Amino acid sequence: MTTAAFSSLHLKIHMLKNLASLGYAEMTPIQAHSLPLILAGKDVIAKAKTGSGKTAAFGIGLLSRLESTSSHVQALVLCPTRELADQVGKELRRLARFTDNIKVLTLCGGVPFGPQLGSLEHGAHIVVGTPGRLLDHLRRGSLDLKGLQTLVLDEADRMLDMGFQEDIGALIAATPKKRQTLLFSATYPEAIAAMSGAIQHEPVEVSVDEVHDAGAIEQVLFVVAKEERTAALARILAHYRSESTLVFCNTKIECQEVAAALVKLGFAVLAIHGDLEQRERDQVLVRFANKSMSVLVATDVAARGLDIKELAAVVNFELSPDPEIHIHRIGRTGRAGGEGLAISLMTSQENRRLQAIETALGNPIPRGELAAMTIAPGGPLVPPMVTLCIDGGRKNKMRPGDILGALTGAGGIAASEVGKIDVFDFHAYVAIVRASVDQALSCLSGNKIKGRFFKVRKLN
Repeated sequence: MTTAAFSSLHLKIHMLKNLASLGYAEMTPIQAHSLPLILAGKDVIAKAKTGSGKTAAFGIGLLSRLESTSSHVQALVLCPTRELADQVGKELRRLARFTDNIKVLTLCGGVPFGPQLGSLEHGAHIVVGTPGRLLDHLRRGSLDLKGLQTLVLDEADRMLDMGFQEDIGALIAATPKKRQTLLFSATYPEAIAAMSGAIQHEPVEVSVDEVHDAGAIEQVLFVVAKEERTAALARILAHYRSESTLVFCNTKIECQEVAAALVKLGFAVLAIHGDLEQRERDQVLVRFANKSMSVLVATDVAARGLDIKELAAVVNFELSPDPEIHIHRIGRTGRAGGEGLAISLMTSQENRRLQAIETALGNPIPRGELAAMTIAPGGPLVPPMVTLCIDGGRKNKMRPGDILGALTGAGGIAASEVGKIDVFDFHAYVAIVRASVDQALSCLSGNKIKGRFFKVRKLN
């Protein structure tokens, strides 16, 4: 393919106009390699990471095949987590903006069944969801996949890691044998090859390694004693004072312990792990993404679905036993032409892991000295934003523009003081510059949004 322009593809004019309005002019590598194949109706197995543009790749493909006059489910996208499903659903709605009457429905656990049943009764062209909840709907008879044209498995490796293989198999068994199957995975273990062989027909393999500008990610390795890891992490955070640092732990228990220790030391930190309720998970991810919290401690699986475009730093509290996971971790920083920082802590007993990682990287990781790191004055970094939670969301017809309008209109708050706005089914979150948060809270509590009053509170 000689050009990476979307206009080089045989896309409908309204799709090209919408892509232009979204600022999509040139295709990313994964889009340039996979989209022509997807549009040609081929089964594709693609190795692509979060942030590579894979959602637009399969989204443009499946939207190009939809028949808007038919209300049955024509495309199904399976995701490992609700967070990723929400992101995919939002992106598909953006891509379908100028396509008449296309309905995208997100079906995930952690929310009531009733509203989902009602939405399914009215029909949907595209369904995005997690395997467990989709299977529940299938068994209830509320989800009919007999007319499916396109099946997408997004982050298939993580779905297998999370034990969804049987659920996925049951869902696929309910789809037509003659369908297009697109499989996207950040890694390519043997289990993915086996899955592809079982569910795809003559798939074309596409592999695009995540590319960073030379020197975009600064890696530093610190050798520490096991009992000194937490103190070393605190010193590193106090030295760099990054607005957004993602700390990776290998276990859920370690994740909780590290976060608790950092909180005691005064850091603005949250942890994400499997024991959180869905709404708590939403709040954690929202607050980290909108810079209301500067440190997030997570396991690899829990961090899936987290797409922070300007992640300043990644810290490996412990080296991963899988070199490919290490590369995936550090690849979350230094994106889109920006510079990134990747710090790793290791004990002398982890030399074998380090050798495997450095072999995969093709270079040794530079060593650092903790004693040489100066502690910046002023204590731990205070996040620049504070999050307000509004007890109303999409089901109340609320949109980000409604919240922004209330703040900048009656509230008298400058648009520059309003950060990221996230709207879920029953709640909405808005980030406000710390100095203006009380004024914003008073405004949203004392004025109507969409013609009614909503409870608003500050998340501390």
